[in-house]
Amino acid sequence: MNRPPLAKGDLVQLTVEDLASNAEGVGRFKGFTVFVPGALPQETVTAQVISVQKHYARALPEGIVRTSPHRSNSSCPTYDRCGGCQLQHLDYSEQLQFKQQVVERALIHIGKMDRVQVLPTLGMDRPWAYRNKASFPLAEKDGLVSAGLFAPRSHEVIETKECLLLHPKINVVLRQFVSAVNQLKISAYNETSGSGLLRHLLVRVAVTTGEIMTVVVTTGADRPRLTRLAERLVTDVPELTSLLLNINAKRTNVILGPKWQLLHGRPTITDYLGPYRFHISGGSFFQVNPFQTVRLYEQVRTYAGLTGKEVVVDAYCGIGTISLFLAEQAKAIHGIEVIPAAIDDARRNARENGIDNARFKVGEVEKVLPELRAQGIQPEVVVLDPPRQGCRPEVLAALASA
Repeated sequence: MNRPPLAKGDLVQLTVEDLASNAEGVGRFKGFTVFVPGALPQETVTAQVISVQKHYARALPEGIVRTSPHRSNSSCPTYDRCGGCQLQHLDYSEQLQFKQQVVERALIHIGKMDRVQVLPTLGMDRPWAYRNKASFPLAEKDGLVSAGLFAPRSHEVIETKECLLLHPKINVVLRQFVSAVNQLKISAYNETSGSGLLRHLLVRVAVTTGEIMTVVVTTGADRPRLTRLAERLVTDVPELTSLLLNINAKRTNVILGPKWQLLHGRPTITDYLGPYRFHISGGSFFQVNPFQTVRLYEQVRTYAGLTGKEVVVDAYCGIGTISLFLAEQAKAIHGIEVIPAAIDDARRNARENGIDNARFKVGEVEKVLPELRAQGIQPEVVVLDPPRQGCRPEVLAALASA
């Protein structure tokens, strides 16, 4: 058996030929594949090997010998340390081409669908300050709590004071929250010991209405300190519409726990996508880029080609955003979602938008879809917007049988 031509700790020089789906540079050293985060195609880099597997190695860049013509300088002061973004060092137009390429490879090389056409990625005019939601892990160092994002390949929190991708109001809430926590001397959760109260801060902004939702994730319900924290946040952030407590007492990397409490205001915030109004609760999914979401849903509506006679299934419907966009041009919409709170939001959203041909059911798609067929409901169109792990095989089997 041939051994890899390098070992952990080696310093190598290689030319990057491509980008992997996770945006890492792909180069070869003596024919052996090496992944280098931060490196771009057409670049020659020196890199130190950090791990070696049977068929590939990973290395961290040490220097650039030859620079790609598409390399861009990031405006973010923590980009080289924060794990939130992967491609700010690549021109935006090239980022869009890369995203198209990722889809093409998934369909053609993995899915073996060689006759599928992937159209160019539709980009933004200004791809900054658009994100309407952020989740910040909290950490404590030298007696002070900080919030930010995890560094790559670690759970080290890189402190963030202003993220350029976030809606400006999220950055305001972040700074006020950290200031209040430290003045009130409230401890952050320690993953190693399991001690401490504050785990995560989640902030969501309704872009069209300006409403703000903040979720404080804790290990328990320490009412006196949390009440004081709530009072501070309500005073420092007058636009705070909803302040929620989520309790997660488990030793886990999962952010949200099962218990919710309302600390201030309403349990939901309201936002618009196109002409449609949506109520968004703390645990519900809502697209993080509202500007591109409308373009996306308009494309879905165009491709569906509805004539008013079709029965549509919206799988993984969340709070019903796609369902409402399609309802006026369909005979009937059936949304399926496993999260009960999201279905409650979906039903309310349909009712308040005057849409009476949309029905929503709680459950797993692979179970609910056969139930619908047993009731005589035969879909002509199915819209799939699954979570990141994609559709389970049982879902695909149920769709094929329908």
